[in-house]
Amino acid sequence: MDRFGSLQEELRRTLPGLELREGEPMSRHTSFKIGGPAALMALPRSQEELSVLLKTARQAGVTPFFLGKGSNLLVADEGVEAFVVKIAGGLTRLELEGETVLSAGAGVTLAQAAVFAAEHSLTGLEFAHGIPGSLGGGVFMNAGAYDGELAQVILSVDCLDQEGNLHRLEKDQLELGYRTSVFSRLPWLVTGARLKLEKGDQGEIRAKMADLAQRRRSKQPLEYPSAGSTFKRPPGHFAGGLIQQCGLKGRSVGGAQVSEKHGGFVINTGGATCRDVLDLITLVRQTVLAETGVLLEPEVRLLGCTLPELSQENQSKGEPK
Repeated sequence: MDRFGSLQEELRRTLPGLELREGEPMSRHTSFKIGGPAALMALPRSQEELSVLLKTARQAGVTPFFLGKGSNLLVADEGVEAFVVKIAGGLTRLELEGETVLSAGAGVTLAQAAVFAAEHSLTGLEFAHGIPGSLGGGVFMNAGAYDGELAQVILSVDCLDQEGNLHRLEKDQLELGYRTSVFSRLPWLVTGARLKLEKGDQGEIRAKMADLAQRRRSKQPLEYPSAGSTFKRPPGHFAGGLIQQCGLKGRSVGGAQVSEKHGGFVINTGGATCRDVLDLITLVRQTVLAETGVLLEPEVRLLGCTLPELSQENQSKGEPK
């Protein structure tokens, strides 16, 4: 019996109510609709289950991969030898502490949190309404849009370490930066967060959310599977603008395409493979580097796959090979 089989057996013994899936296709759990089977997936429903799960995995020598809504993830076509712990669907607590602090579980979607805030006439989270990920994933990458980001409203984050022990990290311990946090290097699991909002006019809050939703619909290819913005914003530039400047909008590799609507999005037009997406991202990065000298860094997380290393020192003019 391999380590995943042994882990599954132990989890069934210690957590008989825990949902476990062998060989679960990751294409069912990512917004790209791409990805082969994971060796083992767990779908815990409570912080208590997670605590036991993490301790058991640690004892088995298995490091979990934490998954929220899968809205920023590209998974290898052949699948992954990994123990995937999916949080979305559990940890859905959503409540107020006092009048202006929103306390939410990591499995709550950012859209749900924004709507809840609006219903209680709280402003500060409108930017998050159209972000498709979970709160846990949002904390992990300090999610943001339209000049807003979670760093502006986070008070503290609850998390579990590898032994399943609970910690509360205050904002100054989170190392929040552009699309990054302490969890990018610390293998702990976010279980919830407390957000400090402000009292506002409900009509104005809803109007702002509606305006941002309309802007997204008009500018982003929401009708296709994707992982949102494919590239981080390079200093002094916009990734989509550079990609358009290089004549790459509409460029395709297999079923993957640089959106004709927004150059910053790589979309799955139907049947795209992980290799299609990787090859297209590489083509875009090489072309933009060669023609503008700007190195685009992917915002999409990769599981079971890699991109070739590029550097500004090795740039060369012309069409990439």
